[in-house]
Amino acid sequence: MRGIFDEFNLTFVPMTPNLYHDAITSLKSGGVILYPSDTIWGLGCDVRNDSSIEKLLQIKHRPAEKGLIVLISKIEQLSEYVEEVPEIAWDLVDFAEDPLTVIYPKGKNVSAHLLGPDGSIAIRLVKDEFCKGLIYRYQRGLVSTSANISGEPSPIDFESISGSIKEQVDYILKNPNPVKGNKKPSKIVKLGLGGDYSLIRG
Repeated sequence: MRGIFDEFNLTFVPMTPNLYHDAITSLKSGGVILYPSDTIWGLGCDVRNDSSIEKLLQIKHRPAEKGLIVLISKIEQLSEYVEEVPEIAWDLVDFAEDPLTVIYPKGKNVSAHLLGPDGSIAIRLVKDEFCKGLIYRYQRGLVSTSANISGEPSPIDFESISGSIKEQVDYILKNPNPVKGNKKPSKIVKLGLGGDYSLIRG
């Protein structure tokens, strides 16, 4: 299969644009999609579209103040969404073996719905091939949250996702070659401008 070599993360992105076409079309038109993220099944939409994010929160019955995550496909995208990236972040993110969500001090270029009360933003660099392919082709960050009704368990597979969620999303994207195994939510680390950090979820 033809592909693109990503020199920053040393990963191979499969050239299967048709696989993602309808999902990307939905995202660009303000839709909310249901898709397999790099951790568990997630709900996603455009990072700058207030209406899309509000619809996502409504589908999930999630209070806006609980926050959402931004997924990126390339490490240099950190500078697009973070005012000042702490020096420690580059190696921390690039060399993380497991999915790692990092909360940065001050976000930018995203909907206010994605910023904490202190202006912070949660971002995860995706290394899963399928999910990364979607974000890479969308050419901007993707909002992400687990595909469950707020307060209910996160779905372990597609079959365990609530029927109401499946009915309300604008598009469902499935991986034709899903990776088997039990996926779980990412670790979460919060960074300070001075390089200090704390583990929020291990």
